[in-house]
Amino acid sequence: MMRALTILLAVLPAVARGQGAAPSKDATRFGSPPSLPAGASRETMWPAPTADDWKMPCLITWQRTFEDALKVARATKKPILVCVNMDGEIASEHFAGIRYRRAETARLYDPYVCVIASVYRHTPRDYDEEGNRIVCPRFGTVTCGEHIAIEPGLYDEFFDGKRIAPRHIEIEVDRKKSYDVYFSWDTNTVATALREGVANRPPPEPMVKDDLPVVERVASPDVADRVAVETAYKQGNREVRRTLIESTLRHKDVDEIDLLRLAIFGFDVELARLARQALARSDSEAAVDLIAEALKLPMDPAEREALIAAVVRLGEKYPRARTLAAVYQGLADTSKLVDLRGWSSAMEHRGETPAQQAYEQAPRLESRVEASEARPSDATARLELAESFLARASEAAGDRRFARVLLEDARSSAVEAEKLGAKGWRVDAALAVSASALGDRNEALTRAQAAVEGGMPPPSGNVEAAPEQNAVLVLALFAQARQRAIAKAYHDKSPWPPEWLADVHAAYAVLAKHPLGTDEHVANHFDFLRWLGATPRATEVLEQGLARFPESWLLHDRLRAKTLWEKGPDGLEATYAAMLAKKDPPRNLEWFAGFASLIAAENHRRAGNAEKAKGAYERAIAHYDRNVAQYPESRDTSDHYVALALAGRARVEFEQGDLDQATSDVLAAFRRRPASAASLDGLNLSPVDTAKMLRSKLAEAKRTNLAKELQAGLDALDPKALELPAYEREVPESRPR
Repeated sequence: MMRALTILLAVLPAVARGQGAAPSKDATRFGSPPSLPAGASRETMWPAPTADDWKMPCLITWQRTFEDALKVARATKKPILVCVNMDGEIASEHFAGIRYRRAETARLYDPYVCVIASVYRHTPRDYDEEGNRIVCPRFGTVTCGEHIAIEPGLYDEFFDGKRIAPRHIEIEVDRKKSYDVYFSWDTNTVATALREGVANRPPPEPMVKDDLPVVERVASPDVADRVAVETAYKQGNREVRRTLIESTLRHKDVDEIDLLRLAIFGFDVELARLARQALARSDSEAAVDLIAEALKLPMDPAEREALIAAVVRLGEKYPRARTLAAVYQGLADTSKLVDLRGWSSAMEHRGETPAQQAYEQAPRLESRVEASEARPSDATARLELAESFLARASEAAGDRRFARVLLEDARSSAVEAEKLGAKGWRVDAALAVSASALGDRNEALTRAQAAVEGGMPPPSGNVEAAPEQNAVLVLALFAQARQRAIAKAYHDKSPWPPEWLADVHAAYAVLAKHPLGTDEHVANHFDFLRWLGATPRATEVLEQGLARFPESWLLHDRLRAKTLWEKGPDGLEATYAAMLAKKDPPRNLEWFAGFASLIAAENHRRAGNAEKAKGAYERAIAHYDRNVAQYPESRDTSDHYVALALAGRARVEFEQGDLDQATSDVLAAFRRRPASAASLDGLNLSPVDTAKMLRSKLAEAKRTNLAKELQAGLDALDPKALELPAYEREVPESRPR
């Protein structure tokens, strides 16, 4: 149950600053020293924001999309400034919590049209139940979905294959870079770049705002106008609201999706109907996701048909719309390739276990070897030999080296059978199973697809049917092959048949009930349905999966994310409290409840709710302690997360200025599990990170005795724990996304 932080790091932006990383050329041009100045430390150069700092509003105005920024830049003749930020990285924390919130530095950003890119989410969701925007507490102006969504496009076009933060890039309206500042070893370099980047430029063209009637501001992409229009809608009377919704039909070049969202999820039935009509006529890609959400609400059949027709029309331009249209058709279809009735019957009349089947089939190997040698040109004999090798490999799974030899023999025999003329699902199934076991994923998926399309029947005890274990594996691979094909079509912006979705859904429906199905199959099915926008069906899949696999880390991970999105951190804890209150709760549910409270605490921290965060951390610790009392074998992982909870609480106390309690808690974290001292929490901070920042603050406050106590705790750790986090060490120039 240990959290796989290394996996998390693989998908986050690569490094912000390495140990002595050289400044970018533009950083050097604007005055950055080659390394940290003598006598300075990372903690003194980029002091951490306090709780009071985080309470201040972000004073930089960010455009919601890069397309909006380009339109505003063309209208005003201002350059675009791309800012990149990373949670937990020391300089990024300083910029986000201090520089962006102080008037004297925030003014330096005014001559630019600014966009912010960060792949970290700071609120569980972007809109509330009534369609109101939930603004990111770290950056203001934009939602978390917007600063996350903008990053991939900026990466592809402007980041030169490097994910680095903090970073400031000036871009002209012709999409050419004027400067790219990163790895600067002071705070003045960015300020110098911001000043000199707009020096000697002609004054920007003013954008007329307040002088225009609010209804005319619907035509503006500027975030200030968007906010004004949305505010006017929320505060206006019914006539004002109607006028604003109707105006979206006249200005199709600027999408006002958030305005339409307010009407669609509002309480005025007539305005909601009018907004759906406007949405059905929209030409914006942003309309696709709102249509998907709107279709979940009750409405007249004619309105539903109009929205689905809009999805089909938008699908001519946007892959997301094409996918959504296929969803509504595919989930209603029945798979022609996966025999649900046949699989159900096979499960009802299930006889021998897979192990028994393998045991029974394995002795046939010698006779089939003899048959193959006696008839070297007989394709059937060679194929039967391959199937016997697979059965023997399954029996020998405990000896990996011996099993691998058998698998290689199985694959080579199946290949030879195919060369001799063997065709059909049996040869494809044999090659799919052997390729999967040998790590050849592409071959496994291709062959599994061919096997199912070639008519592979459900396991039935029939001599011609595949052994149950192999059939289940081929079916799971077939589902993955279909998913891969859909994802490729989406990426290539090409159409795909809705039947593919029916195939995926049918395959996973079998696996969800089959004794050889796994929680990974359930998680894959859930993820795929959520990606497609089939949220209600995904919820059903998850509930059924948790009933079958109550201790699955994968499924609890999905439950936490789903509940956090729908109900927020308080709702997340309440959900697990309700599960614990039921009679005979599953083993280790307290452990999962502890992790839910830990996640809730981190979300409260992101929102600036310090006291709620500390309360949630306290509950997390209590859950883990109770789980250890019930199930002592969970002690190590429980201690790991208790250590992170103690350190997380210490960070909150540090930001509040309570240095005594912060020191006590961070030292308690070290004692609880020293091996966790360098582990990152959900905010990308480790207990050691907090201790180092705390050490600097104690020195500044001349708390000598407390500083010595903290230093003793640090000295007692493994020296490797004191190294910079993996994400802050020097990395190659480019890395896979």
